[in-house]
This record gives sequence, structure tokens and C-alpha cells, in this order.
Amino acid sequence: MRLTHFRQLMADEFGPVRAGSLATDHVFAELDGRTVEQALQAGTDPREVWRVVCRAFDVPPERR
Repeated sequence: MRLTHFRQLMADEFGPVRAGSLATDHVFAELDGRTVEQALQAGTDPREVWRVVCRAFDVPPERR
């Protein structure tokens, strides 16, 4: 998954403002205690980050 696609999925699911805040402020245990932005900068595949976000926020399967 390309990073631009990941960011679009985040904005579509959470809205552009909340998506940005979520990416920089929310720490995910499944991402080794990192935020979305930290995980992406560390080289984690955006698809895996999206899966973690979906599980944490109960995103319905049809939107994953």
C-alpha cells in the first residue's frame, strides 16, 4: 500500500482533522508503543499500520 493511499483511507474513515490528530497523538501497543507517524517513519508497512488502526477502532471489515 502506498502512503498516499493509507492517508486517504485515514481521512475517509476518521475525517481529515481527526485522522491527523490520531496519527500523531494516539499510541498503539500493537505498533510497539508508537504513534502512526512514528511507526511509518520507522519503516512499518502502511498496510500493517492500517490493520492496527482498524482493529483498535473497530473499523468494519468492508472498509478495511
